[in-house]
Amino acid sequence: MPIQKLSNPTRLLEHMSTAVCCLDSELRIQYMNPAAEILFGVSARQLLGQPFPVLAPGAEELEAGIRDALANESAYTERERQLVLGANQTVTVDCSVTPLPDGDLLIELVQLDRHLRISREHNLLAQNRVVRELIRGLAHEVKNPLGGLRGAAQLLERELADQDLTEYTQIIIGEADRLQTLVDNMLGPNRRPNRRETNIHEVLERVRQLVEAEAPEGFRIVRDYDPSIPPLMAEPDQLIQACLNIVRNALQAVGGEGNITLRTRTQRRFTIGDTSYKLVARIEVIDNGPGIDTELQEQIFYPMVTTRAEGSGLGLPIAQTLVNQNGGLIECSSEPGETVFTIWLPLEESNARGA
Repeated sequence: MPIQKLSNPTRLLEHMSTAVCCLDSELRIQYMNPAAEILFGVSARQLLGQPFPVLAPGAEELEAGIRDALANESAYTERERQLVLGANQTVTVDCSVTPLPDGDLLIELVQLDRHLRISREHNLLAQNRVVRELIRGLAHEVKNPLGGLRGAAQLLERELADQDLTEYTQIIIGEADRLQTLVDNMLGPNRRPNRRETNIHEVLERVRQLVEAEAPEGFRIVRDYDPSIPPLMAEPDQLIQACLNIVRNALQAVGGEGNITLRTRTQRRFTIGDTSYKLVARIEVIDNGPGIDTELQEQIFYPMVTTRAEGSGLGLPIAQTLVNQNGGLIECSSEPGETVFTIWLPLEESNARGA
């Protein structure tokens, strides 16, 4: 079968996840694909004709390598180059420079941080699946004996001549019910979400109202919303429960005297697990508490992992499951004075499904 030439090669560049720039012989920007716009946080229209160094101020060594590639008409590659973007944001990239026959230069930038994030997402999703299967197996083994224990206590209570002794059978029944509830909470939701158009800010406002009603004086929730975020397809009750679990955790972390920020933004061309989306919503719950110990950060989405003696360690695993069922993912980053839980939710159909 003969190889067909692409009718519009630019379309291929538009859908690549690698950032691609084309420079002329004076290192002026002639073209940037959408991945490059996302990497540098700028619009290609603003930079066409501008010198390449405006994208990454301070990257003199990279600029020198680009000029050498142009002068020698040879390819140039640099590994793990750190670029400082706006607001002191640093990204690590592998950079390849290829001279083109017409004297232009093709620059490809692969963001290593992005690969690490995708790998971490895969681990979170796999972790959640394995934990749920393990819990379901254990729950099945626990629920049957609990039912028998409760039934036997009820039968024994009916046969007791001394009513004072029913205090003990009621303890057995009460503890069996408590363990049954715990097992049900560990299992989390066992049904497919009923997705419909959902305004994420209505979800967050409901969560804010619930938390403020139970929070002590001195506690404050700061709202930093992007009103342009369109509705997403999700089950609002599940999102309310997931966000409520996270915000309540943050409230415990700040001790009722700190601040929690609810922030919403959009992000273009983002991958959740194995699925690529044109547009996703980013919901951040940020608290100024003491932070989460580094050793615990990789385990907080496991059940029964908690820093509080009275905690069940089920809130975050259940939140992760609820968000997963709506096509999203929760990530966490933490340092003393700032902990950020980020919820990613798709706003459009995935590229994998023809977006």
